[in-house]
Amino acid sequence: MKNLLISALLICLSQFASGQRHQEGNKEIESYKVAYLTNKLELTPEESKIFWPIYENWQKEQAALRLERAQKMISFRKITEIEDLSDSQVESLISNELNFKQKALNIEKKYYAQLKSSLPIKVVGKYYRAQETFKKELLNRYRDGRKKD
Repeated sequence: MKNLLISALLICLSQFASGQRHQEGNKEIESYKVAYLTNKLELTPEESKIFWPIYENWQKEQAALRLERAQKMISFRKITEIEDLSDSQVESLISNELNFKQKALNIEKKYYAQLKSSLPIKVVGKYYRAQETFKKELLNRYRDGRKKD
């Protein structure tokens, strides 16, 4: 019984440590992203006052949607055997996945409209291009689990 308790405690501690590393990694990535966007967008002080609050709200809304999706655990990636599900369960999974994609698209459109109405369209274009190049940069930076200095 004592060994079982110790094993459970060790598992919990490793899960907690793993979660902390994940959170630290997310913070590191977000810090890197902010620095990257700051460099690429070359915002004036006035544009910065407009852009960053919109960006922060956008990130919060996206994070809330990701959390909702994770809590509901409705992704096909979470299902090991589709054959074990009924047709209505499969249909429900697909429908839920499409609903989350639509919510994400609605968030994207909402914040695009805010950026477009508040900033010059070329700044908005730079943001979207920087988003794409950041993804590539991040993949290159973390390829094979190694960071480039």
